[in-house]
Amino acid sequence: MPHCVIEHSSSISADALIAQVFSGALLSELFEADGGDIKVRALPFTNHQSGTDKIDFVHVTLRILSGRNIEQKSMLSQFVLEQLKKLKLANCSLTIEVVDIERASYAKVIV
Repeated sequence: MPHCVIEHSSSISADALIAQVFSGALLSELFEADGGDIKVRALPFTNHQSGTDKIDFVHVTLRILSGRNIEQKSMLSQFVLEQLKKLKLANCSLTIEVVDIERASYAKVIV
């Protein structure tokens, strides 16, 4: 856990975004030390609008099991944001949100 979903402008490399989001989640030390439980995927968008100007965007949703406090969630957001800033994107909006997955209703199996 977590499930990291990146929505982004198609003009930005998904591979670079995936690597940076994975790194930020790992650096937070909220998940397994080997990173084996961190899942990252990217969804590029060719059609989008951000206000009245056409600028690129990256929005990351970090879905984590419930039970973490607000400080841990904020720290996770900041670690991921700092890694994304290393890409030195220009004219681009970077946003991060952390969303709880209710433990009682979450199911997982590897088949």
